[in-house]
Amino acid sequence: MRIAILSPIAWRTPPLNYGPWEQVASNLAEGLVKKNIDVTLFATGNSITAGKLQSASHEGYAENPEIDPKVWECLHISNLMEQAGKFDLIHNHFDFLPLTYSGLIKTPMLTTIHGFSSEKIVPVYKKYNSTNAFVSISNSDRHPDLDYLGTVYNGINPDQFTFQKKPQDYLLFFGRIHPEKGTYESIEIAKKAGRKLIISGLIQDQEYFDRKVKPSIDGNSVVYVGNSGPKERNKLLGEAAALLHPISFSEPFGLSVAEAMMCGTPVIAFSLGSMPELIQDGQSGFLVNTIEEAATAVDNLSHIKRENCRTHALAKFSKNTMTDNYLRLYRKLLKR
Repeated sequence: MRIAILSPIAWRTPPLNYGPWEQVASNLAEGLVKKNIDVTLFATGNSITAGKLQSASHEGYAENPEIDPKVWECLHISNLMEQAGKFDLIHNHFDFLPLTYSGLIKTPMLTTIHGFSSEKIVPVYKKYNSTNAFVSISNSDRHPDLDYLGTVYNGINPDQFTFQKKPQDYLLFFGRIHPEKGTYESIEIAKKAGRKLIISGLIQDQEYFDRKVKPSIDGNSVVYVGNSGPKERNKLLGEAAALLHPISFSEPFGLSVAEAMMCGTPVIAFSLGSMPELIQDGQSGFLVNTIEEAATAVDNLSHIKRENCRTHALAKFSKNTMTDNYLRLYRKLLKR
């Protein structure tokens, strides 16, 4: 089986820091290689893989302001499509644009929909609904007008996340700093709970950071440590008493939620989107609806066994589980 994995090119695959789609594409590519599948990863030229690497752009456009995103996205996608006949299947992790090439090639294409940035992109998916195969990353993120071959939860590499049985006392916000991710709400939860909060993540909305987050950062009770890489991520997640995830949108998955549980760290999340699918309420964390409920949940963290968090994450969100689930879908699609 010859598989082409099409990764985005905003960041390197795997990313140095932020880059969730690139991270999932990397985890899958490496998981397939370990199962002796012939994999070609289409990503930036500075990407790292045990499979074959194909690239049009050496760096990601989010890493180099001299790179025009639209130009290099087109060159990146066309680089794969012009070689489509070399592969048995193309697995697209690059959103809706590659679908517009699918009617011009004979190679079947599977598209993982990593969420809908806007309802405005849905017409593209609807146009190719009957001729392509779509996969959702959670059951909650399925669009009613589309058909799906299956749901596959994102998988992470357990070796990159150390189980910590005895955490420190701080709470953690880990993710992009944006109103919908709940950075400000995390600060309020920590204040009500009387706990230190560490914030780590890419500042995606500078005005929001300056207005709602920065005034509370004092280097003591609220600390911002920047956009952490893999080593710092492992330490921060593992040593946290809990990850706070008070989102205000229907999040399709939430990679940091799975990563925290893989370290044995429970997650306190607002019960929206995929959160009820990811978190076992009372077992691997708490599903809440308000800041007050979240602060109460902090007081109940002693009821959570951190071993349960790790066991749950290994069973549902490991790289190996994701790879096996995608292989089943590949075989199902190729039989059509």
